Amino acid sequence: MQTDWLYGLAGGLVIGLSAAIYLLVNGRVMGASGILGGLVDGSGYVTAMERLSFIGGLVFVPALFAVFVGAPETHLTGNWIVLIAAGLLVGVGTRIANGCTSGHGVCGISRFSLRGMVATVFYIGAGGVTVMLFKHILGVI
Repeated sequence: MQTDWLYGLAGGLVIGLSAAIYLLVNGRVMGASGILGGLVDGSGYVTAMERLSFIGGLVFVPALFAVFVGAPETHLTGNWIVLIAAGLLVGVGTRIANGCTSGHGVCGISRFSLRGMVATVFYIGAGGVTVMLFKHILGVI
């Protein structure tokens, strides 16, 4: 029996729990792009340690999981041009939407934010169009 779906379920539960804790403790929405953006542009200097801890957790917890439990199989492309283009598109989209999947998708929808719901619909749609374009039309992925 395949149990990869359990990783997704566990990950979703942990993300939701962490978003709720972050909101309760800090009184702010857990938006990863805003947390990282505050480090990059210097606007989050006062809360730099909190931000660095958050970003560190995003990087090191999955790495530890992979070491001790094993990494689930992914279908990530080995094409560096596609990876760089994807990163740039995500970054630009995050700026345009004033937030990312954690801020709009996880926290916005759970708070019944119309702005978060609309942003989520658009970035999910843009992701689908991008995959269709890169994979099925250009054959790059």
